[in-house]
Amino acid sequence: MVVVALFLAAIVLGGYNKNFLERVKGSTVWDWMTTVDHKKIGIMYFMSGIVFFLIGGLEAILIRLQLMVPANDLFVGDIYNQILTMHGTTMIFLAAMPLLFGLMNVIVPLQIGARDVAFPFLNSLGFWFFTAGGIILNLSWFFGGAPDAGWTSYVSLALNEYSPGPGVDYYVLGLQISGIGSLISGINFLATIINMRTPGMTLLRMPLFTWTTFVASALLLFAMPALTVGLLLLMFDRLFGANFFDYTMGGSSVLWEHLFWIFGHPEVYIVILPAFGILSEIISTFSKKRLFGYTSMVFATVLIGFLGFMVWVHHMFTVGLGPVSNSIFAVATMAIGVPTGIKVFNWLFTMWGGEIRFTTAMLWAVGFIPTFVVGGMTGVMLAVPPADFQYHDSYFVVAHFHYVLVGGTVFGIFAAAFYWWPKMFGKMLHEGLGKFQFWTFFIGFHLTFFPQHFLGLFGMPRRVFTYQANVGLESINMLSTIGVIGMTLGTLAFGINIYRSLFIDKTKAPADPWNGRTLEWAISSPPPEYNFAQLPLVRGYDALWVEKEAGKKELTPAEPLGSIHMPSSSYLPLVMAIGVFISGMGFIARGDYSMGIFGLIILGIAMFMRSFEVDHGYHIEPEEIEKDKGVDA
Repeated sequence: MVVVALFLAAIVLGGYNKNFLERVKGSTVWDWMTTVDHKKIGIMYFMSGIVFFLIGGLEAILIRLQLMVPANDLFVGDIYNQILTMHGTTMIFLAAMPLLFGLMNVIVPLQIGARDVAFPFLNSLGFWFFTAGGIILNLSWFFGGAPDAGWTSYVSLALNEYSPGPGVDYYVLGLQISGIGSLISGINFLATIINMRTPGMTLLRMPLFTWTTFVASALLLFAMPALTVGLLLLMFDRLFGANFFDYTMGGSSVLWEHLFWIFGHPEVYIVILPAFGILSEIISTFSKKRLFGYTSMVFATVLIGFLGFMVWVHHMFTVGLGPVSNSIFAVATMAIGVPTGIKVFNWLFTMWGGEIRFTTAMLWAVGFIPTFVVGGMTGVMLAVPPADFQYHDSYFVVAHFHYVLVGGTVFGIFAAAFYWWPKMFGKMLHEGLGKFQFWTFFIGFHLTFFPQHFLGLFGMPRRVFTYQANVGLESINMLSTIGVIGMTLGTLAFGINIYRSLFIDKTKAPADPWNGRTLEWAISSPPPEYNFAQLPLVRGYDALWVEKEAGKKELTPAEPLGSIHMPSSSYLPLVMAIGVFISGMGFIARGDYSMGIFGLIILGIAMFMRSFEVDHGYHIEPEEIEKDKGVDA
């Protein structure tokens, strides 16, 4: 590792030499690794999210294989705990979030008429930090064992006494680094949406996906520090002998639960609110109608974000905080169902009387609504403290959050993939394969998770690797495992569809394949590097549709055609991520922390270089823009 680190350090120091850059810069791979283009970074987020989604899905299959029959010994004890922990951690932190960040990165600047995000360099840095953290977390499988304390990593189970290997260290360091990347991205989206809207794009003319991105980014800004602090304290407990969470030494294990869930419940809305925005865009487009109750949808989104910080204790009803505390958080939890209900009815009213086209994206959107309503309904059941004492830590809770996070977030991501794929890649996904994917995944999902409500009601606890025979659990567990086959077939169909689109189908997607309503459909697929040759003038909500109804074939420009300033690519975000990667692995190794300090030195050198870097970017001249227009035509 020392040799590798020295080699990387040589690259860092030698990379500042322009001759070095010229030797490797022509590579396409190097272009992608150093890009600050929001569209390329979005695609890298999206593709890395798909990879982690497949890893998390494989771990889910292994869990269901173990639970297929009672007294199975396929994966038992600590191995099962590692698979379970990595499945939850991967799906929440490394699959759902980057898939959504990828969509946000590509689509939000286009929807608000911007040429890039507010901080292109930070955008790249956020991606590479996320990637470094995700790699560290998954390297645990190969170097000492994966984390085994559950995806919530509850103490005292996560302390050295009960998890003596390095597994939880990978969790702590990997999530800290990945979380810093997520926090950077959240700040970037907030600054972009506040400051970079095109003329005429007032707050109440922004598309719903942009609004939900804005609120989710604000949630991320305020929620992520709580998890970061919790992970930092846990790192000090494990690596340096502190006692923040060890109750035998005066610490508090409940403190970890508070810190984790102050982040953990807003996290649910961080990943579900963008899915709400995706649904709003798709249902409006394929119903050929303006979104019903747009203003109420905006305020419902903001209210969900506000209330999302007031409900974390419903995860802790059984801790013993007392009836007053439980009652307050129960009422807040039930209240959050009101703005969510507003959204559901507005989607239904949007479809009512519309010219509905059941494309694959629309099928996912329509399938989302009843599925998410079931998840919301069981959430209200869990919000009642006396009832929660019965449901808590049972498979009823597992069914509930999978209906919310898979039936909500994952369905929304699949809908968005089919809807915005042509805008991201300039190719279409095959509708026939897409509909096959929808029906196999949709049926398999309900076959997997709906029976788990009854497993919980019949007394099966979660996070166990086996169960007794002859107590009424065998047939339900078998049914649940069979359902995974449908979800697997659907995921394989999606992979085949991606391969077909990228490597077989040569047909170029049109700029506006769906007769869209928002600004991203006004430019070519994929968009040019500068997005808009002239920033558009927005004259109402559904900005593109306003122009279509006025009989115009192009957007009304808000500026004359001129030279466009663009930011330069940079290799420094990658170098910084390499530095924190080396540092993370060095601290996990324990004992000798020289490698951990060395990684921080690399990070410091790269930050120093960035501080004194003079980069004026470059300009795209009108002649080049006119040439691009000719190629697109």
